[in-house]
Amino acid sequence: MNTIWQLQDAKNKFSEVIERALKHGPQLITRRGKKTVIIMSYEEYARMKQSQIKLSEFFRASPLTKVDLNLKRDKSLPREDAKL
Repeated sequence: MNTIWQLQDAKNKFSEVIERALKHGPQLITRRGKKTVIIMSYEEYARMKQSQIKLSEFFRASPLTKVDLNLKRDKSLPREDAKL
């Protein structure tokens, strides 16, 4: 089952590329040997977009939000310079 298509083949068999994307998942289109475009079903795209959350939402949902952290630095000892 082909999931990688050269651009010219994808143009010539566009209906087949669409059908395979619907039945078997994303289809990769290459141009001059470089990965260029993915064709996927709208349902799969919507599911993928819905599963993405903002970084702020990720941290807000973390179980560590309820942990009380002591963030005071011990200033009694000087810090050593980083060696590069």
